[in-house]
Amino acid sequence: MRKKVLVGMSGGVDSSVTAAVLLEQGFDVIGVTMQIWPDTNSEIRAVEGGCCSLAAVDDARRVSNKLNIPYYVMNFKGEFQEKVIDYFTQEYMSGRSPHPCIMCKRYLKFESLLNKAVSMGIDYIATGHYAKIEYDEEKGRYLLKKSNDLKKDQTYVLYNMTQYQLSKTLMPLGYYNKNEVRAKARELGLTVAAKPDSQEICFVDDDYGKFIKEQTGQEIKEGYFKDTKGNILGKHKGIIHYTVGQRKGLGIAFGKPMYVVRIDAVNNEVILGEDTEVYFKGLIAGDLNLISVERLESETRVKAKIRYNAKEVPATVYPNGEDTVKVIFDEPQRAVTPGQSVVFYDDDIVIGGGTINESIS
Repeated sequence: MRKKVLVGMSGGVDSSVTAAVLLEQGFDVIGVTMQIWPDTNSEIRAVEGGCCSLAAVDDARRVSNKLNIPYYVMNFKGEFQEKVIDYFTQEYMSGRSPHPCIMCKRYLKFESLLNKAVSMGIDYIATGHYAKIEYDEEKGRYLLKKSNDLKKDQTYVLYNMTQYQLSKTLMPLGYYNKNEVRAKARELGLTVAAKPDSQEICFVDDDYGKFIKEQTGQEIKEGYFKDTKGNILGKHKGIIHYTVGQRKGLGIAFGKPMYVVRIDAVNNEVILGEDTEVYFKGLIAGDLNLISVERLESETRVKAKIRYNAKEVPATVYPNGEDTVKVIFDEPQRAVTPGQSVVFYDDDIVIGGGTINESIS
């Protein structure tokens, strides 16, 4: 009997080709788009071109018809509001810089969607992510490994996957590069073959401040810019408008380049410094998830990645109590940002990762 797989379809070329590849591999494929955008009379709009825009449904349905597979739209609005939008606004109000796409994948794609699939008697879910899932017989563990196309690799945003989720998820595009995926789509006559990649944050445009005010109903309070010695430098327009490492858009001239070093939400202050003061020797991370190992027993050498587009750098990870680690870089790193994620690699294998709680100067 053929195994069933529920493919999360965003209307883009990657998820469309994923469905096609799995069909060719002999799976019984069902397409689904997760309806996560609120009703049209809401203040929130799905950003055009985003993976959750209304246009995505039309594209996904056309592809499903072309592939002759069943297609459904499933409602996950409540989960998206709670796990992604509320998290996004709360983090910014706390002076942190969140990565909502990581939370969307963690709680919606690999929790809510997987649970739905299991409840329907479906064997697997599949996504169009560029990553590889492999089982290591020796370790008795599923591994998350980098894609063949390193430029498109998405393992950074997938580090929260559990052993159970990895065992129930298929990611066939990890063995392709992007050009091959587009060529495959053209070969199949899919209308999305040349469609641009979706942008990351799908529910808000560049005006985060306006969005957060609408969501919270709170006025964003002004406060003070201070230097690292505590001297007042001027007024800022609210901590939600700033992130560590930022230079442009401070709204005040200092006669020399100044950068956001730290955000003090308790005192509603933005701490500024010169470029050298934005480099940190390490960080403390919490909310850990480990994939290739069950636990970190002792200090471990890794390559650490502190942002989606950052290069991996050599570092040592030290266990630091319950569910936290201390990470010390071989060389100081710029703009270590609380709220972002740090992911640890051993060559092409994801060891695990966590959320950055604080930087270490």
